[in-house]
Amino acid sequence: MMTTALILVDIQNDYFEGGAWPVAKMAQAAENAARLLKHARETGQLVVHIRHEGRPTSPFFRPGTEGAEIHTSVAPSAGEAVVLKHRPNSFQGTDLQNILQGAGVERVILCGAQSQMCIDATTRAAVDMGYETIVAEDACGAKEAQFGGVTVPAEMVHAAFMSPLAMSYAKVVTTDQVLNG
Repeated sequence: MMTTALILVDIQNDYFEGGAWPVAKMAQAAENAARLLKHARETGQLVVHIRHEGRPTSPFFRPGTEGAEIHTSVAPSAGEAVVLKHRPNSFQGTDLQNILQGAGVERVILCGAQSQMCIDATTRAAVDMGYETIVAEDACGAKEAQFGGVTVPAEMVHAAFMSPLAMSYAKVVTTDQVLNG
């Protein structure tokens, strides 16, 4: 049986309504992430929480703020790893790879935010490192984006990033598919 880890990326207070950088449908994504977390705990999967911190002048995830803390819906339990990162790729400059290797992990399930930043970067890195990679897309949140005077709605940003991940990198599925699968 393949050793699996659930990696919860940046499910932090600033991304929720009332936070410094709200992400569309983050509460729904977190509900699905919480279902994945419950399942991982029940089945003995390795659980790794990723927490991003910016600079003191960053618009969100400022060090030492409530907004930079992991949301209570997916709060770490005793013994679960919490990896602090400062870049979109959860492997860069962290001990995530050592944690996964030390546990003999071969497959990772990713969820969190933002689809177009840290989920994309972490998914690509995980695949490049040889992990079978699954993205629970409905447990991920995206934020609207602007470019060239055009505002792209969050739903379209999410689809624009999930589609190439599904085409060439990872198995992109729903939470229900992960849980039933």
